[in-house]
Amino acid sequence: MLRRQGYAIGDMINDTPPEKIEPGVDDDAEAVRREAGAAESSRANRGWWDRNADEYQLEHGAFLGDARFVWCPEGLDEADAGLLGDHAALRGARVLEIGAGAAQCSRWLADQGALPVALDLSYRQLQHARRIDEQAARPPLPLVQADATVLPFADESFDLACSAYGAVPFVADTTRLLREVHRVLRPGSRWVFSVTHPIRWAFPDEPGVEGLTATASYFDRTPYVEQDETGAAVYVEHHRTLGDRVRELALAGFRLVDLVEPEWPEELTSEWGGWSPLRGRHIPGTAVFVCVRD
Repeated sequence: MLRRQGYAIGDMINDTPPEKIEPGVDDDAEAVRREAGAAESSRANRGWWDRNADEYQLEHGAFLGDARFVWCPEGLDEADAGLLGDHAALRGARVLEIGAGAAQCSRWLADQGALPVALDLSYRQLQHARRIDEQAARPPLPLVQADATVLPFADESFDLACSAYGAVPFVADTTRLLREVHRVLRPGSRWVFSVTHPIRWAFPDEPGVEGLTATASYFDRTPYVEQDETGAAVYVEHHRTLGDRVRELALAGFRLVDLVEPEWPEELTSEWGGWSPLRGRHIPGTAVFVCVRD
């Protein structure tokens, strides 16, 4: 594989002890809906995840596990769902995980005999990936820091690509991201990714009853932006309707073979931000797109 751009993480991954990382500084950020382009979105989200990776892994690490492939806050597990296809076919397959975070999914893939590469925009998230490998005395995963819209790999390098809530919602130009994924996949390969269900954008991101009343237009694609006192974005998410997603996939050369909307399981009583048992019983929280590169 030819790395065109990006940074491969090797032995340097633990060069910054946790106590030297500045904690999240976004508590006073103002939440607005406004336009945010590709460069601003990438810069803001890289900074946000670097500042908040420690807190995120501390809060959600137990749920995600060290080597478990969880698609969503509803707890849909790839071991049961089989959205990546026949798990026996994973052995020896080259797999790209986009927006890997601490690479929990890639670690599960490696346990199935796959050859995963974990890519993330955040250097700090990838430090956590290396930490988990070292603590578990596991062989280190290949880790790459790069923007998902400019994948640093040669054409047709991978047999499978996946993303569990990674990269896709944080990118302004989703079509460019999808075309990059298409480029690095071999013909006939699967591309499976999960995102916040588009219908959630019409409702407040609250786990209680206030999160059950629509307060915004589902068709308003204006990005959600958290900005500091100077107006600079510190966090950005981008909304697409279900129809938008399907059209983008088709334009990028993918065929949609399944759209999964996980139901909230009765046994799951914990909340995750705006995801909760109450809301999960009424409206979907996640959409998982299962696609094939034609």
